[in-house]
Amino acid sequence: MKKILFLIYTLILTFTFIGSAHANDPSYIDFTKVLNTSSAGKSAQESLKKKITTTAAKFKKSEEDLRKEETKLLAQKKLITSEEYKKKVEKLRKKVTDHQKEKQNFYNQIAKSRKDAKQKLLDTLNPIIKEYMEKNKIRIVLDKKSILLGDKNLDITDPIILSLDKKLKTLPIK
Repeated sequence: MKKILFLIYTLILTFTFIGSAHANDPSYIDFTKVLNTSSAGKSAQESLKKKITTTAAKFKKSEEDLRKEETKLLAQKKLITSEEYKKKVEKLRKKVTDHQKEKQNFYNQIAKSRKDAKQKLLDTLNPIIKEYMEKNKIRIVLDKKSILLGDKNLDITDPIILSLDKKLKTLPIK
């Protein structure tokens, strides 16, 4: 009788341990994939890409105009006085400097917009992950970047993307 009770007790502990061990497995999420494949992430990237493309074309045209102006100025060098030439060179340098500042400001603004969009996406993502953790009894979620190897069954990226797509369709960019 003692052996049977001991065997039953051992089986109960074993099954309890196996069930709870699986619930305590750490899961991981690929944040890069979430940012690149979720509806909101895609829309934000497309918006930024479109903005960069159109503005880069304007900058390229402006740079071509500055080069033409420089070529024209060099052709006039011998035809105008040195004082007038210096004034025109100084004016051209100021235009080039202003152009470079404008270009730098634009790319800084794009970087800030990208950072703000990513932060907003992560702020929306946090409660979704917490809810998923509670529902599936997960105690810890790690970023895939910090994992060397992991079982694909522990990857929760796809269900999180589905939940995010339901909650946030697009991400407005300033």
